[in-house]
Amino acid sequence: MPPAGTGAADIPERVALKKEIGLTSACAIIVGNIIGSGIFISPKGVLEQVGSVGLALVVWTLAGLVTAIGSLCYAELGVTIPKSGGDYAYVKEVFGGLPGFLVLWSALLVIYPTTQAVMALTFSSYVLQPVFPACVPPYIASRLLAALCLLLLTWVNCISVRWVTRVQDLFTVGKLLALGLIIAVGIAQICRGHYEALQPSNAFASASSPNVGHIALAFLQGSFSYSGWNFLNYVTEELVDARRNIPRAIIISIPLVTFVYVFANVAYVTAMSPQELLDSGAVAVTFGEKVLGSVPWIMPLSVVLSTFGGINGYLFTSSRLCYAGARQGHLPSLLAMIHMKRCTPIPALLCSCVTSLLMLIIADIYTLINYVVFINYLCYGVTVTALLALRWKKPNICRPIKVNLLFPAGYLVFWAFLLFFSFSSEPLVCGTALVIILTGVPVYLLGTRWGTKPKCVRNVIESATSSGQKLCFVVYPQEEIPEENGQPLTPNPNGK
Repeated sequence: MPPAGTGAADIPERVALKKEIGLTSACAIIVGNIIGSGIFISPKGVLEQVGSVGLALVVWTLAGLVTAIGSLCYAELGVTIPKSGGDYAYVKEVFGGLPGFLVLWSALLVIYPTTQAVMALTFSSYVLQPVFPACVPPYIASRLLAALCLLLLTWVNCISVRWVTRVQDLFTVGKLLALGLIIAVGIAQICRGHYEALQPSNAFASASSPNVGHIALAFLQGSFSYSGWNFLNYVTEELVDARRNIPRAIIISIPLVTFVYVFANVAYVTAMSPQELLDSGAVAVTFGEKVLGSVPWIMPLSVVLSTFGGINGYLFTSSRLCYAGARQGHLPSLLAMIHMKRCTPIPALLCSCVTSLLMLIIADIYTLINYVVFINYLCYGVTVTALLALRWKKPNICRPIKVNLLFPAGYLVFWAFLLFFSFSSEPLVCGTALVIILTGVPVYLLGTRWGTKPKCVRNVIESATSSGQKLCFVVYPQEEIPEENGQPLTPNPNGK
């Protein structure tokens, strides 16, 4: 039922999420979510672990290759199970309700809010840098500006999907131009003869030989910079011609990002010695100060553009994950509703915004990043395993894209390698991350599997849903869940 006071003439003929994401915007979602603040601020993590410029560049290249392999696996899943929700949708479809819910719980509790909060804080610190040039911006000022950024972009996401894609396109172009400038300056530096660190005799020179553990950690650092490559799968239902545009967007975007990352690192070492790079807290800013002369402000501006666009992309995709979970009965039903006129999932967007704002309250938020890395890779591995399980359980299902089995197998070998050495080097962090994931089990049992809730609990839930529906002016979308092999996949209120 529509909220009270709503006229029939005000309601569109069909209230549903619209397919407004074309190929260009799909590429912008992938590139914009992958390229955040990391490549501008601290690519030193890889160099710190391997000890040489040459090996660091090899790691950046191989990390891009592994990302491409993972992306192709997700492309097969995306067109075989054409539902929004990404990892959550695939794991739930293949392994059932509880594993799917744990993926959803981990993403909404830790991965998305932490990443959005960190990007918002990075954005605020660089915006405030000219105001406080000689010191770190005050705690309250940086938190307030970060909160304002999150609220502004949430409002944009609530207003229009088209506005969101335009913002994403614009800021993705902006950050690519900034990185293009870095690469162009690096090429100019090489032409002037500043390539000592790239000469074979120096590139692989290191004070100490890295062991397997150091190389694994370097891959973890490099691969984390590629995080976000799977986010297009979270908005499958809003893609125009998803079966064609998912693989196309991946084939265009992942090689582009890999090229940009590798050659940006090449450019950095043409202006800084390896030691200067390791000593810098913001590599791109130091690079700008050294080679851009009277316009060093371009690099801080680039970080601002990059983080602003990144937050926009994360809010957009995280709200769709929240929406997908609610539609399957794993989250409150209010989160599965969309605005009657604008057709945007306003309750899910507000939920994503609020969890990110809560993360800003945590003083030492950066300690959560280690948990994000581990949980992210755990989810990737489980999802790629779902692809293999689906091949075995439903060998005759329609697969518009079917990757060679060597791709998922190779990705899982790399994944197991990373997780093993992560446990070996940081058992406390990994153990804590597993505990965070497992806290979702009692939530799942109480919220989803407990069907005979007392009447007073049901009344509270119904009252809260009705109030939220009236406040946000939202209704259930008038649509079916996408078809799989000609059969509509209807919502499952029990999440089983």
